[in-house]
Amino acid sequence: MRNKRRDLIVYFLKGSVRFFALSIGFAMLASFFDLLSPRVVGWAVDSFLAGDDRAVRSALTVAAVAGAGAIFRYLYRLFNSMGAEKLVERMRNRLFEHIERLKFSWYSENQTGDIIQRCTSDVETVKSFLSDQLTSVFRIVIMILIAMGFMISINWKLAIVAAVFIPAIFLYSLFFHGRIGSTFQEADEEEGTLSTITQENLTGVRVVRAFGRERYERRRFEHQNDIYTAAYLKLSILISAFWSMGDFFAGAQVMAVVAVGAYLAVKGQITAGDYIAFISYNSMLSWPVRSLGRVISDMSKAGVSVDRIGYIMNSKEEEDPDRAIRPAMDRDIAFSHVSFRYGPDMPKILDDVSFTIPAGKTVGILGGTGSGKSTLMYLLDRLYDIGEGSGSITIGGVDIRDIPRDYLRDHIGMVLQEPFLFSRSLSENIGIAADDAGQPAIERAAGIASLSETVRHFRHGYDTMVGERGMTLSGGQKQRTAIAQMVIRDTPIMIFDDSLSAVDAETDARIRVELNRCMGNATIVLISHRITTLMAADEIVVLNHGRVTETGTHEELLKKQGLYARICGIQGIAAETKKGGDSK
Repeated sequence: MRNKRRDLIVYFLKGSVRFFALSIGFAMLASFFDLLSPRVVGWAVDSFLAGDDRAVRSALTVAAVAGAGAIFRYLYRLFNSMGAEKLVERMRNRLFEHIERLKFSWYSENQTGDIIQRCTSDVETVKSFLSDQLTSVFRIVIMILIAMGFMISINWKLAIVAAVFIPAIFLYSLFFHGRIGSTFQEADEEEGTLSTITQENLTGVRVVRAFGRERYERRRFEHQNDIYTAAYLKLSILISAFWSMGDFFAGAQVMAVVAVGAYLAVKGQITAGDYIAFISYNSMLSWPVRSLGRVISDMSKAGVSVDRIGYIMNSKEEEDPDRAIRPAMDRDIAFSHVSFRYGPDMPKILDDVSFTIPAGKTVGILGGTGSGKSTLMYLLDRLYDIGEGSGSITIGGVDIRDIPRDYLRDHIGMVLQEPFLFSRSLSENIGIAADDAGQPAIERAAGIASLSETVRHFRHGYDTMVGERGMTLSGGQKQRTAIAQMVIRDTPIMIFDDSLSAVDAETDARIRVELNRCMGNATIVLISHRITTLMAADEIVVLNHGRVTETGTHEELLKKQGLYARICGIQGIAAETKKGGDSK
């Protein structure tokens, strides 16, 4: 565990080590001049009391030493701040980059609020420890060594009195180390849960308002907030006890040194100047000793945060085969004996599914809720991977597991069931899927998605700002914007996962006509519950409980009098023929 923590910290410190090294160097110089100052002051006092003509020179030396210490403290803080900000920048960049490459299943296993908590609060905890505590260790150690050296040179008996309290400070710091760490972890995890509740309520505010659940969600938030507050109160009690004990030992040490030092001064065993210098050194010593104890205590909190960040960084990324193949993507897509379940304890979603999507054709997929329609497309896009011995999916005869994910996804356009729009302009949302998409391309994609007429009614046109998750748009407008996002990429494979459900039948038909007219020889997969969306397809695949039960054209499936015909009867279109535009 310690080696993993160390390796992760070393990895994050790349790029900021030089700043921290300079900071440590200047901190040690500042400490040296700070500790030299009391000794010079002592000489100055003794020279003044003795009427020595070197008193003025000693005073100037005091000023010079203090000035040098101030300069080095400034440089220490400057480079320490630069190192801290570089560290945080790298941590955030590497975390975000790594999260972007994690497996799709990872996101369903981890709460968004907790992930945000790890990437913000825990990052700040690590930064604070490394910049405020760990870099101070060198300064603290040099201060303790130099201070003890000067104190021994002044009076070794008094130095022993001061040193007796140091082991006690270390012992109680170690005592609190583990307790503070475990309590901080509990509080940190509760804060992650609170962040999750907040995030869910902000993104789901429409649902909360629609069902009048404000009071319920408020009580839920307050309950979790009470748990989080109690955890941090427990942590505060421990930290208060830790610092109070430190104050006790520091006060006891100062009192002992002052009393014994006064006794030695009265006895003539120490001069007034040396006594003043020793008291100054003792005051300086108590702070670094207590700070070293704080480092030990805060190390436990930083260790918890490093482990929480390490959980993300150690999560397995998507991997591609060493000898990846980049085949032509305008070829037949074949599902061969595909079976799939989302987890070892989960039921099968797909069971021995086999069918072929001919290149350049339109294939419709129909099935009830939970029949595996969307899962088929997730597997095709490799958002999830088929397990060994659970069948295969090929494009032009090449297994998609041998195709690099970025290449595969660059050639597959997908409109998901629940389109996600960013809090940006409508134009930016449409062009986000393509590099350097110009306005003409954006408007062409919007035209194919039957969005142009709607945009003309917006006051700011394509510059209209879309609310978070597209909340300012209707369901149909969001779906058509998502379709435009996909169309602008002009991929050889296009998947519409129930993405026309929120538009009326006339707009549905118009979009399909435009797709057929403008998309050339693209292979189109239509997933829908609506028969009118699928009936013009070149072939329709019917899924029932994860198995393919029927395949054929609209007319062929009607003649079979199976599940497809029954659904047609329910939707009142059993006697209808192809309409809504010819398919490819």
